[in-house]
Amino acid sequence: MTELLKTFLLWLLPWTAITMAGVRLMPKAHPAVHALILIAAAALTAVVFGAPAPGSLLSVLLLWPLLGALVILFLPRQWANGIRQLSAVWTWVGFVASIWLLGPVFKTALAGDGPFESATWTVLERFLGAFATAGDYAQPGFQFVEDVPWIEAFGIHYKIGVDGISLWMVLLTTLLTPIALTVSWNSVDTKIKEYAFAFLLLEVGMLGAFVAIDLFVFYVFWELMLVPMYLLIGIWGGKDRVYAAVKFFLYTMAGSLLMLVAILYVVAKYHDLAIANGTPAELATTFDLQQILAVDMRLPAVAQLLLFCTFGLAFAIKVPMFPFHTWLPDAHVQAPTGGSVILAAVLLKLGCYGFLRFAIPLFPYPSMVYAPMLTGAAIIGIIYGAYCAWVQRDVKKLVAYSSVSHLGFVMLGIFSLNTSAMEGAILQMISHGVSTGALFILVGVIYDRRHTRDLADFGGLAKVMPMYALIFVIVAMSSVGLPGTNGFIGEFMILSGTFASRTLDQWAKIQATIAALGVILAAIYMLHAVLKMFWGPLDKKENEGLTDLSRREVWSLVPLVILIFWIGIVPNFFLHPMRASVAQLEQVVSRPLMPPPEVPELGRPQALPHPEEERAPEPAEPAAEVAAVGEQQ
Repeated sequence: MTELLKTFLLWLLPWTAITMAGVRLMPKAHPAVHALILIAAAALTAVVFGAPAPGSLLSVLLLWPLLGALVILFLPRQWANGIRQLSAVWTWVGFVASIWLLGPVFKTALAGDGPFESATWTVLERFLGAFATAGDYAQPGFQFVEDVPWIEAFGIHYKIGVDGISLWMVLLTTLLTPIALTVSWNSVDTKIKEYAFAFLLLEVGMLGAFVAIDLFVFYVFWELMLVPMYLLIGIWGGKDRVYAAVKFFLYTMAGSLLMLVAILYVVAKYHDLAIANGTPAELATTFDLQQILAVDMRLPAVAQLLLFCTFGLAFAIKVPMFPFHTWLPDAHVQAPTGGSVILAAVLLKLGCYGFLRFAIPLFPYPSMVYAPMLTGAAIIGIIYGAYCAWVQRDVKKLVAYSSVSHLGFVMLGIFSLNTSAMEGAILQMISHGVSTGALFILVGVIYDRRHTRDLADFGGLAKVMPMYALIFVIVAMSSVGLPGTNGFIGEFMILSGTFASRTLDQWAKIQATIAALGVILAAIYMLHAVLKMFWGPLDKKENEGLTDLSRREVWSLVPLVILIFWIGIVPNFFLHPMRASVAQLEQVVSRPLMPPPEVPELGRPQALPHPEEERAPEPAEPAAEVAAVGEQQ
């Protein structure tokens, strides 16, 4: 607690105060000036105080937006402009603090002796401090772990941590939240205070779900996200916002309740096994994911399949996978711009993350059994989503259906269950968040000016909005998967990994080939949209007076454009930290066996043979050789 307060008082609050003072004194200054003020504030505290202790960093990142939500709750409603500025500054400060998580990554990436590496590390070393050596993502397991007893009678701990799988999801959340909040103010002009409060509370839920190691803590944060997102759609959405919000809530809640039942069943079975092996009753109950995974409970096959289905249903709805996708287009179309950005860029990734973190490690046997079926559903989603996007007239609905298609690639990579495909899936999660988040921002920009999203109402916009057209084309090419952009690397790794997947066996090459058609369809619907919007004659009188991107809009998109090329050109910076965690996950699912009838001992599971080895046992010794051995004895 002392470290937590010290971090707030000596680092984050001074950053906020200095940046807020600059924003209030120079409200019309270029957004880059405000960004430089925040960087200068971070540099000043680094020079004076160094870096904080790394022990409570994740709690800092969780509590910071919660504290911001409480601060905004007590501000006068009439201070609307100040609330806009404070909420934006507050979330940007949270993003700068989250960069401390990259300390080990920067140290590894800048380990060379070149002048660029040396100069960059000299600048960053003082800011990163102990964070550069506090974790090591090259090793499997969680880093920056915090474990505090919470409800001891039920074995519930406030246990959080990050590994190579969740690291980039946390960074994606802290980056996209301030961007989505900043672009919201073009369209949100009522209930400003409540909107900012809901957005900050939503960030708490998303971050908590990505860092939770305790199953109960994960479920709390998973459910916490529902309420603010429901409010964002239902209050600030379009004309059918109530229908879309209720549909989103019911779909997600139905899956979540079944997942809660599955969590309680797993914990109860762990308790029974612990008691049977002589563990004291007060220590026999736990929701700790690491402790549960360390025990080979050998659940009955039917129980494993049912539990996997209950977890999988909750996560498949959130992705969403075909055929559970029908809530997504309605939610996207009706949500305000900021809500659509955060829904596409972060919330949908929680479903994919749930499979990687919980469903597959807890139930490796059904993960392999159901893999061909799930990849088949993913491929249907790829083709179906791309076709639906192709026939849309509403550009926002086009982008919404493109998410169904792109996340089908993610699920295909996850259930190909090999290192290349799973790494590609995680990278594609990041890339989709960046590209689709940018697309929703751009759709919101044109809607704010024209109050229509019909492709037929546009045409020739490149003549009056050249900067808008340039950025839209860059983002569209990244969504298509143009080499050199972020979309290419992830899709290439997924398709090549699927093609070589042992889990999919005879279906691997067929499914990879069919999925590749989705890349072609993506080029068709995105290039069709670009052609209809930006080229051709400027024949609509309403489009002649449109203004190009404002400075604030440009600078909201600049970080995303930088990431598009950074991921596309230097993918190893993002792939290296996740490699050990993905390899460990592949090792878990590569040796599943059906459970034996006897009760296993507590402890780590014994090494199990690969399924391929089971299907092809070694030939038995010839009888003559056995007899000869007997005579010698």
